Amino acid sequence: MSHIKSMPKVSNNQVDWNDPRLEALLRKTEEWKLDNRGAFPAQDVQIHIGWGASAARKATLVWEAERVMVLAANFLIPQGEHVRVDRISAGSLRTVWAVVAEGREGFREEDKENGVYVHWLHIG
Repeated sequence: MSHIKSMPKVSNNQVDWNDPRLEALLRKTEEWKLDNRGAFPAQDVQIHIGWGASAARKATLVWEAERVMVLAANFLIPQGEHVRVDRISAGSLRTVWAVVAEGREGFREEDKENGVYVHWLHIG
């Protein structure tokens, strides 16, 4: 007995991109902003750039998951840079060390207007 499942058939449907119904549907999505910042309560943090940095700079924690943080700041941090992030959590100072995995200019209009850069940090 063979237990091999048959492959699903691939549809060869053609899309008419000029169809008024499709155009109306696509227009409804033009204003959508798909990112995670609205789902996480932003928190002010202090960031120290480099191993021996003594001066802190202000940034905003906009998203966090296990071993990953996303910061917004008005300056660019080079990829691979070691950073220390300090924040107040439950009434006490919480410090984490991380490495900048990626940094780029923000895509949102308010990011562009305010010179915001978005940084992905891997917590070490």
